[in-house]
Amino acid sequence: MKIKIGVIFGGVTVEHEVSIISAVQAMNHLNKEKYEIYPIYIAKDRTWYTGKMLADIDMYRDFDTLKRYAKKVILYNRNGAFRLQSLGLFRTVIADLDIILPVVHGNNMEDGTIQGYLEMVGIPYVGSGVLGSSLGQDKVVMKQIFESVGLPIVPYVWFFDNEYYQEREEIIKKCKKLGFPLIVKPASLGSSVGITYVKNIEGLESAIEEAINYDIKIIVEKAIENLIEVNCSVLGNYQNQQASTLEEVMSTAEFLTYQDKYLGGGKSKLSTKSSKGMASTNRVIPARLDEKTTSKVKELAKEVFRVLNLSGVCRIDFLIDGKNNKVYINEPNTIPGSLSFYLWEATDKPYEQLLDDMITLAIKQYKQKHQKTYSFDTNILSNFSGSKGVKGKLK
Repeated sequence: MKIKIGVIFGGVTVEHEVSIISAVQAMNHLNKEKYEIYPIYIAKDRTWYTGKMLADIDMYRDFDTLKRYAKKVILYNRNGAFRLQSLGLFRTVIADLDIILPVVHGNNMEDGTIQGYLEMVGIPYVGSGVLGSSLGQDKVVMKQIFESVGLPIVPYVWFFDNEYYQEREEIIKKCKKLGFPLIVKPASLGSSVGITYVKNIEGLESAIEEAINYDIKIIVEKAIENLIEVNCSVLGNYQNQQASTLEEVMSTAEFLTYQDKYLGGGKSKLSTKSSKGMASTNRVIPARLDEKTTSKVKELAKEVFRVLNLSGVCRIDFLIDGKNNKVYINEPNTIPGSLSFYLWEATDKPYEQLLDDMITLAIKQYKQKHQKTYSFDTNILSNFSGSKGVKGKLK
């Protein structure tokens, strides 16, 4: 009997289209003999849809037309069955799903939001849980955690948008102390959205204003000159971690931009010929690093994965000062673009096998979790007699 897997993608995020690309790639590589695949697309108006046509990247060129053929759905738990059901006058059960594969990116989706919903439904799902996903999305909190355990990060300052408007001069002064050039980022976005490389004070304020368009929390980092950007994917959970071959990413700017990652020469990625997502980025695999630095990056990647309690597959991005060969952690991507399959193919793990491993890990972790105690059968309110009664019972 095939495993019924729901692949969730899209959502209310600036990385909506990137998620579509990654999800279609994944659906095309799931073993059709082992899995019955149900695409679950979350449109920008938060409506959920399903339908086999949603696995075709070309359908998203004109989704207003597509909506007439796709079915609006909800996902809920009915007596332990994880039901995907159509909406409307004549509601039908489309499938009782076994597991969910979230292929979502960015704020409002990858940040623990969809994971929290799946936890409430109770259905097994692939990847990191609510806390790990949240920590992996917030660049400020993750840096604070890295600092607490002595992991290497670049100097930075952070602030909320209201603090910037109230204390602009003081915040600009703190940023200047880091020393130019600087990188200004929204704290909780991915895919390089809203990021600006700043060479002088004239560009700093406009860069902060740009970042504020996307987030309430802003982070300003000291830019690494003589920069080498490398990425490492990690597969596993809190018990075991496996590191992939490293990639050295090549940018046309001072950092890897959204255009470098997804738009290339300006061509749309929403076509059958060009929908390669992160797999189309200019890169060198394996990265041109010596054995010692390669080993250090891999160990740091596994430690980041463990410290943030991540699961499934993740990509950890690093910044290396090529002059002194010093390695800094940039950020983790808890659901990386293209699920970083190209790094695992370079590690002799085909994409189909990577997806199998991720799903197997998720099922194992679900079973382990349900061996723990999360609720009691007893009801302490059965003899409730006001606040004094409860206080007495709980002594």
